Amino acid sequence: MTASQARRASNLNPANVLTVLRIALVPPFFLILLLGEGDGWRLTALLLFVVAAFTDLADGRIARSRAEVTTFGKIVDPIADKLLTGAALVGLSLNGELTWWATVIILLREIPVTVHRLVLLRASVVVAAERLGKYKAALQMLAIFVYLLPVRLDPLNGILMAAAVVATVVSGAEYLNGRRRAALG
Repeated sequence: MTASQARRASNLNPANVLTVLRIALVPPFFLILLLGEGDGWRLTALLLFVVAAFTDLADGRIARSRAEVTTFGKIVDPIADKLLTGAALVGLSLNGELTWWATVIILLREIPVTVHRLVLLRASVVVAAERLGKYKAALQMLAIFVYLLPVRLDPLNGILMAAAVVATVVSGAEYLNGRRRAALG
């Protein structure tokens, strides 16, 4: 889809509604994760995370299938993704359930890459997610899902989070290498 086609699609479309819904789910998810006590609250936080993660899976597919890819969606979707995963990681770390090093490493990759993509988007340069970036996102979501379960799945939770951290670092290096190659011509 070209930039002119993206501009013609209405911003008020099902894909963008799902993206905004994902953002709207982040504050209640985060508060319940931090303040909720007991399995019922934990299951509620897990349900909110799963619904929000599902909107991430669905919004892009819906936008492409309906030819409703918009500049708004290109900008807001990655921000919504990072808000959700960032809130989950920070919440789990604040609760003492996830080591801070994992949260910091992931956020140190995600924030600058997202900002860089947004800067490039202002220049009408869209940087599509690489295959490794998609695997990284899936691993992050799966690891967070396992951490959010009301039961501990040691050592599975640690193994999944370690894999997510490694995938995050490798995909960040791949992203930087790709940007460097693009800049060199």
